[in-house]
Amino acid sequence: MTVESYLFSGNIVEEELEFTLVELSHACAVNAEWLIMLVEEGVLEPQQQTKSEWRFSGPTLKRIRTVQHLQRDLGVNLAGAALALDLLGEVDRLRARLAVLEEPMMNRRGESI
Repeated sequence: MTVESYLFSGNIVEEELEFTLVELSHACAVNAEWLIMLVEEGVLEPQQQTKSEWRFSGPTLKRIRTVQHLQRDLGVNLAGAALALDLLGEVDRLRARLAVLEEPMMNRRGESI
């Protein structure tokens, strides 16, 4: 009999948190120039226009980690990663809409049982 165990790690980041470019660079262990490229490619959207005032929300960490995974593990280039992030976001939005639409049907089924 084989017992497999897995160790998962991660960070929970509140959506309300804000990071400067330097803080985000440290949090993700990447250089700021790479993050600037992500902004220029449209992968990241800072909350201010001036580079010295850029602030990034907590969910930005997840986007950066997804890009890192796509590039490192799957060999996707930056433009492809940006497209993949857009499509993943669209899938999330559609799943949320589907859940809202299915909820009344699930409630009706529960009432008839």
